Amino acid sequence: MSSHHHRILVLHGPNLNLLGRREPEVYGTMTLAELNREIERFAASKRVKVRIYQSNHEGKLIDLINEHVDWAEGIVINPAALTHYSYALRDAVAAVGIPTVEVHLSDIERREPFRRRSVIKQVCVGQIHGKGLQSYLRGIELLLGEEEG
Repeated sequence: MSSHHHRILVLHGPNLNLLGRREPEVYGTMTLAELNREIERFAASKRVKVRIYQSNHEGKLIDLINEHVDWAEGIVINPAALTHYSYALRDAVAAVGIPTVEVHLSDIERREPFRRRSVIKQVCVGQIHGKGLQSYLRGIELLLGEEEG
């Protein structure tokens, strides 16, 4: 395994705190706590340190990216609805220069047209969607150089 990306910041965007309750037919029944436990377990198996945060606030997510600029060697971010319009979040990812993977639980290509457009994808090393929990795990693997984007 390559010597970089052993510290990964995982960010969950707006409304992901409602996982398991919100539209389970789209997002499944796994709660955010369960999702985070699975991410932590997978990361540990790869000898990766993760710090995981969820916020409903664009500015808080930007603050977290900025605060981790000297810690994180990779970022896995599910920007949720911010994906489609947050140039501020896009600029934060671009500014810190940390390899970032955008992930989504659902298949954004098969949902409402507005969800197909990401303003953040262009500043990421990859985008993985439609795989539920596996989207996050594949994102970690992509940062570790084990998976194609």
